Amino acid sequence: MNNMDVNLHIERLVLDGITLSARERAVLGTAVSDELTRLINEGGLPANLPASGIVPSIPAGAIQLDNDNNPARLGQQIAQAVFGGNGR
Repeated sequence: MNNMDVNLHIERLVLDGITLSARERAVLGTAVSDELTRLINEGGLPANLPASGIVPSIPAGAIQLDNDNNPARLGQQIAQAVFGGNGR
């Protein structure tokens, strides 16, 4: 099995209709990054992503918002929607 280094930079994440405090945004960002890292480590990169270069946007699948708007859980759901909505 080949090991590869993956550098992921998310410049902007747009969430319409959700209001989060600065602390909650930080928690959400960390959760998205951690979950994407876990998913890529377990499943590899989707075949339709280039091995190098910039991808201007990635479509995501749907997520289900919880009533508590837990930013850590929301971040995990966003990462799973992005990963799963990318040809998986």
